[in-house]
Amino acid sequence: MSRPWDPTATGVLHLPSGRLVRGRGLRHPLPSGPKPDFGVYLLGKAPALPEWEARWVRWPDFRLPVDREDAAAALFEAWRRAETDRVEVACGAGLGRTGTALACIAVLDGVAAPQAVAYVRELYDPRAVETPWQRQYVERFLTTHGSRR
Repeated sequence: MSRPWDPTATGVLHLPSGRLVRGRGLRHPLPSGPKPDFGVYLLGKAPALPEWEARWVRWPDFRLPVDREDAAAALFEAWRRAETDRVEVACGAGLGRTGTALACIAVLDGVAAPQAVAYVRELYDPRAVETPWQRQYVERFLTTHGSRR
């Protein structure tokens, strides 16, 4: 088990279960401090591989994941691993796709789907989840992919 994220660090979302997940924008420098043990990267094109274990989800900017089953599997893995590992979720700016993914992870952690976007906006970034279809994706996440839980 690795040392957890600092819960007061920028971008760290504290989930109801006590799990901590860091969201960030890849256009910004890597924050100082410990590196992730596992990352989920939400981008339209494959990113350069980081030095830690990572998973790429093909997810174009302002859209939804191209393969929703793959995205759900990656988010379930991120949620499970956040119990013991430092997990990071990131896209270009760290807002729309990252916020959507963090809201889905919050739903997995017990936040009611209709409140998950507000939860992430309050505790991560007020601009998180940028489009109406991203909000709908969060609201329908468990009904569509709940059997993995």
